[in-house]
Amino acid sequence: MRRLRQLAERTPATRERYVDLLRALAITMVVLGHWGVTVIGHDPTGRPTGHSALGDLPWVWPLTWLAQVMPVFFLVGGYANAASLTARRAHGGNATGWLIDRSARLVRPTTALLVVLAVGAAVARLRGTDATEIRTVVWFATIPLWFLVAYLVVVPLTPPMYALHRRFGLAVPLVLVGLVALGDLGRLLGPAGLATGNYLFGWLAVHQLGFAWYDTRSPDLPRRRRLPTSRRAALVLLAGGLLALVLSTVVGPYPVVMLNVPGERLDNAAPPSLALLAAATTQLGLVLLLRDPATRWLRRSRPWQAVIAVNAVVLTVFLWHLTAAVLLVGLLDALGVLPTPRVGSAAWWAWRIPWLAALAVLLAALVAVFGPIEARSRRYAPAGPGSGPGPGKTIGPGTARPGGATGRRLRTGLAVAGYAGVVAGLLLNSLTRKAAPEPLGLPAPALVAYLAGAGVLRLLRSGWGSPG
Repeated sequence: MRRLRQLAERTPATRERYVDLLRALAITMVVLGHWGVTVIGHDPTGRPTGHSALGDLPWVWPLTWLAQVMPVFFLVGGYANAASLTARRAHGGNATGWLIDRSARLVRPTTALLVVLAVGAAVARLRGTDATEIRTVVWFATIPLWFLVAYLVVVPLTPPMYALHRRFGLAVPLVLVGLVALGDLGRLLGPAGLATGNYLFGWLAVHQLGFAWYDTRSPDLPRRRRLPTSRRAALVLLAGGLLALVLSTVVGPYPVVMLNVPGERLDNAAPPSLALLAAATTQLGLVLLLRDPATRWLRRSRPWQAVIAVNAVVLTVFLWHLTAAVLLVGLLDALGVLPTPRVGSAAWWAWRIPWLAALAVLLAALVAVFGPIEARSRRYAPAGPGSGPGPGKTIGPGTARPGGATGRRLRTGLAVAGYAGVVAGLLLNSLTRKAAPEPLGLPAPALVAYLAGAGVLRLLRSGWGSPG
């Protein structure tokens, strides 16, 4: 507690604390949402299985317009990446050094999860567990990696995309929205392959708005680079986004639900659709409306200390929350006390309370074990207006040093290759079917690609390959 109090006291007045709060709330809502809609049952062989309750509860679909908070996370990510990249350059660093150091916070906690799952799967296989069953368990535990794939693609694109933002401002996300519309047209009329780019264009569009939000710190910048943040602008965004959302879902061809529901004509989130971007606009308006009262509240020490504490382990919470669910289901099933009430029944709703409480306790234990890996990846060192909105920034091995252009290009190429290996590994795992016979739970090529990429990034962070 003393450490949190010290960190809170050192926070400069210029820091945008609201961004930290949004990140913590977004991940908390994802965790509670996944846990809350989980339905546990048994397959024909008697083994526990799970699925989402959304397909059985269509009346809750409009709630996903707020519960689908990944747009908020990408908005905050854009702000954070613009802030930390600007701070790095202000200290004499470069984009490559920023990219290498940024990988620590993302890759180290993810590596811990994958290694633990692979080791656990290997032990289970040696004890005679079927490889298909192992894969099914690991598949559930690694569902959060779908989101991380998209974010790990967006992060290395930050330097060129921020350069585009500096030149063209808000025109960039408008163009990206147009590309999403083209992809949706392909999904509706064909060819469906046109929509593949929406996985990138949709999230990039929201990420660019984070750049525009960050640039509001400099009122002398051209208006095209700054996000309108007045109360009037917030109301326009909220009302306009909500109108577009209703027209596109209730009247138009898009599902009302913003999360995946099997059997629906389209999936608004995979890839992101125009309807999801309308929801993102609605959420942006609401975020801006609540900004001033939230900022005043965060000036108090205790709320701000809580936000700092959550942000120190926020990725760990996200990565391990479904592993906690797998462990709890396995434990209750082994004890013969796993409740499987019918979804939507009174018993099912009553079970939500002890279910969420037990999961919170188990996740807290996992975070206590694995959270320090993330917390050590980043020091909290708030500086001036250029400091990022996360728990701090580090000027380390990636800071520019004297050296030839060839060495700098090589280092940049290795950083991009490292990210590519990590993304390829995570993507291959996500695309591998749930029932595939994988003795390690993860496809071997996926694990090799990921560890190779993570290893390259780790070497670069240690200073390997640095010029000078």
